[in-house]
Amino acid sequence: MDAQLKKGLLEVCVLAVLKKESSYGYKIIGDLSPYVEISESTLYPILKRLENKSCVTTFTQEYNGRLRKYYCITEEGKRRISDFMEEWAELTRVYDFIVKEETQG
Repeated sequence: MDAQLKKGLLEVCVLAVLKKESSYGYKIIGDLSPYVEISESTLYPILKRLENKSCVTTFTQEYNGRLRKYYCITEEGKRRISDFMEEWAELTRVYDFIVKEETQG
């Protein structure tokens, strides 16, 4: 899969997890693992990019005597998911065209 496409897909996957509830890195990985393989070294740069794009905000909360960083989706993040859904519909039309041409050619 094209690296840029995969990067965009992973960003939207992370946002989809955060749309359900605010979460922290390890839990995000666990929530995504049934659907897509993602490591900590991949996730944290994605979270930083999403934060820089104002798609997520962060807050810290104490857990077992340590501070844990949580990520929370913003309205911009929700718009990104919506934009992705529109883009996906367009990609589906292109895919259908390609498949049709392959089967007829």
